[in-house]
Amino acid sequence: MQVTLDTLPSFVSDFVRNFPKGKLGNAYVVGLKGDLGAGKTTFVQAVAKELGVTERVTSPTFVVVKTYAIDTPPFKRLVHADLYRMHSNDTDTIGWSEYVKNGENIILAEWSDRVPGGIPLETPILSFSVVDEDTREIVWMK
Repeated sequence: MQVTLDTLPSFVSDFVRNFPKGKLGNAYVVGLKGDLGAGKTTFVQAVAKELGVTERVTSPTFVVVKTYAIDTPPFKRLVHADLYRMHSNDTDTIGWSEYVKNGENIILAEWSDRVPGGIPLETPILSFSVVDEDTREIVWMK
């Protein structure tokens, strides 16, 4: 689907509306795939805003993971991971497994193919590609 900066809020609203409604055993994880500048962080910023996050959301490139308090039952935290500097064969120095075990977390993971130990098989992936300066193609991969 082609999404512009003007239609991003509507796209994100639909995305959030489709979050699981019941309590989960593990976190709800969504992988975000795309080249640098494809819109992954802009998407996370829009999701955070939709979830009521009032603080500034920036890319966690150097800290790898940032968390934000939310009140979207059954979820209490938005976890934004930027795994660009990680490798799937790295040891879990960022506490990824603990984030995933917590059913109160929504995890949006940029560069999800680099999750230490690999991403859970059932993880949906959103793929981002640049169409033009203000438009991105966003495709569900799973």
